[in-house]
Amino acid sequence: MDTFPDLGSLSDQELKDLIQQLTEQEIDISYQRRILHGKIDILRAELVNRLRKKHDMGEDVITETDVQRLTDILAGRASGGGDDDLPTSAS
Repeated sequence: MDTFPDLGSLSDQELKDLIQQLTEQEIDISYQRRILHGKIDILRAELVNRLRKKHDMGEDVITETDVQRLTDILAGRASGGGDDDLPTSAS
């Protein structure tokens, strides 16, 4: 990340240009965020469909390993603390 410029040394036009540049960056980032959220939604829907099919076929959707991992997460014993600690029965 770039360091923030010394605002006192910038002209009015440089300030306007910087605002415009950062606004454009924010628009680009917002667009990428929306694309990523769409992809995440599609992947989650696929996972739900797979789990539903497993359930309909009588397979276990939640395994003992999933329950243990969730127990560890809730007890604060999970490592990392990110989404990697969430149960994933579809794999």
